[in-house]
Amino acid sequence: MTPSSPAHANRSDVVRQVAVVAATCLMIAAAMVGAGLFGGTPVQDLQGGALDVDGSYLAPARPAFSIWSAIYIGLVAYAAWQALPQQRADVRQRAMGWWVAASEVLNGLWLLAAQFADLPTTVAVIFALAGVLALAFHRAVRTAREGLLPALLIDGVTGLHLGWVTIAAVANTAAWLTRTAPEEWADAAAVAGVVALAVIAIIAVGIGWRGRGRLAPALALAWGLSWLAVARLSGEPASTAIGVTAAAVAVIALGATLAFRFSRRAAS
Repeated sequence: MTPSSPAHANRSDVVRQVAVVAATCLMIAAAMVGAGLFGGTPVQDLQGGALDVDGSYLAPARPAFSIWSAIYIGLVAYAAWQALPQQRADVRQRAMGWWVAASEVLNGLWLLAAQFADLPTTVAVIFALAGVLALAFHRAVRTAREGLLPALLIDGVTGLHLGWVTIAAVANTAAWLTRTAPEEWADAAAVAGVVALAVIAIIAVGIGWRGRGRLAPALALAWGLSWLAVARLSGEPASTAIGVTAAAVAVIALGATLAFRFSRRAAS
């Protein structure tokens, strides 16, 4: 009898499985409102357009947001998979389930905050989401993985979510500051953007190191940063310095993660 056998399950395992499914449903419902269904306003039109591609110097181009489709599909697949009886008492599910559920609730709350609250509230929620995802990814790394499906649905989906939300948190903060900062700060916007991207580079290297070379966070970071570079080099507000720096940080995020990955393989 293995540790993941249903015979070892208890009531709290069932509660966790139900909570993950319920959180996933909440997230999808909020995403539909955020897409403009059920009378909601599309995210890019909320907050006076502050969250759109031209809302700040650190907003990625619109195609970047298609990554949400991959994240949502992955989270729905995870919810269905973790609900199977054979996953009920699995060690990784016990370590991850509640954190994934919390991330989905916060994901949905951000969309509702964007619809019905203000920019400072969205910033607070998205940083809470980033913190929960960082803890979830840490737990994913600490627990052993076996097989392709767990690697995709636990490490992969959580990593994509974390990488993208890291970019989204910075863009959300920039949108808020753009709307509230004094006009005289505008001249320093490009410098502040480059500094923010340097911080993202440090975070990306840290995730690659602590993630033991797992690729999903770096792929999401590189995706978002690449579209940020496109937005600043070919759209408004334009900034060559931010565009070039974003492209460089995308390379750093992927390169550092691959270096950690190959060094671990060489050492094993």
